[in-house]
Amino acid sequence: MKKLSVCVLFGGVSSEHEVSLRSAESVLNRLDKDKYHIFPVGITKDGDWILFGGKDYGMLPAGTWQNCEENRRAALSPVRGQGLLSFENDCVVRERIDVVFPVMHGENCEDGAIQGLLQIAGIPYVGPRVAASAACMDKTITKLIADAAGVRQAAWQLVTREGFARSQEAALSAVEARFAYPVFVKPAGTGSSVGVAKAKDRAALETAVEAALKYDRKVLVEEFIRGQEVEVAVLGNDNPFASVCGEIDSGAEFYDYDAKYLTETSKAYIPARIPAEVEEVVRETAVKVYNAVGCQGLSRVDFFVTHDENRVVFNEINTLPGFTSISMYPKLFEASGIPYSQLIDELLRLAVEAFR
Repeated sequence: MKKLSVCVLFGGVSSEHEVSLRSAESVLNRLDKDKYHIFPVGITKDGDWILFGGKDYGMLPAGTWQNCEENRRAALSPVRGQGLLSFENDCVVRERIDVVFPVMHGENCEDGAIQGLLQIAGIPYVGPRVAASAACMDKTITKLIADAAGVRQAAWQLVTREGFARSQEAALSAVEARFAYPVFVKPAGTGSSVGVAKAKDRAALETAVEAALKYDRKVLVEEFIRGQEVEVAVLGNDNPFASVCGEIDSGAEFYDYDAKYLTETSKAYIPARIPAEVEEVVRETAVKVYNAVGCQGLSRVDFFVTHDENRVVFNEINTLPGFTSISMYPKLFEASGIPYSQLIDELLRLAVEAFR
């Protein structure tokens, strides 16, 4: 069989740029060079596209990849059949691309923007298509879809930048009229817990909303759910299936950005420390949410399992979850019998299958 030409996209104009660099390093190091022609393309924080010419993928998380002498400016052409264009002096080099793995997180990356470009270009890509990507990136839309599907989730209140600017008092009072403290505050369109805070009183709530509004014009305030944080990985197109469940013990106030990527306070339990019958409900609900929003390829679905009655409460869905060495998505499928490299093979196969 001929080798597939795989473009691995990483970086991006996103608050989750650094997380993407770590994920891409792991993916690139595990792609089988006997099966694939690999084209690593990074997008800088300023939006420049670079075909990375180095051999040491450790340069990505180190932040030195942009300075590699072998780099070339690059672009994925929206014109069908043109593929990857790279520029060297006055010459343009064109490479056929069979499939793209956008190892990217956050806005401009997993919100349907990159997916739209690839859709126009007619290039298969890993992960959900435009509509599902956009719906899952905006937590308010995700919640409306989950509610319509009859999925139990935390109660929430929307705060907009316009409403907060018009009357902070009214916005904060509306939250307090609905919820007791503590509450969680989240930008509607970020991942990796960027901009998320736990507020225990009015002063903390005001600070948290102001901080979250720097990332998005829409902010969710959610009721606090006392329970275990449980995650499950989903894989597939028309017949998706769920991995074993994993549990996160953040070792902090909650599973924030620092606990995920910067400190060693968090601990993962695979399988999750929940009864077998509850795990089955989590897995079934994960696939239900995945299908309701129209996902394909992959997603990680996050839940709470309450301490009092083991109730399963949907939290959020991530359409391009982390692929770092410590990320839950690949770990959950490894525990389910699909090792990391095989998982990448399957994701690329599913991407090509979806376009056929």
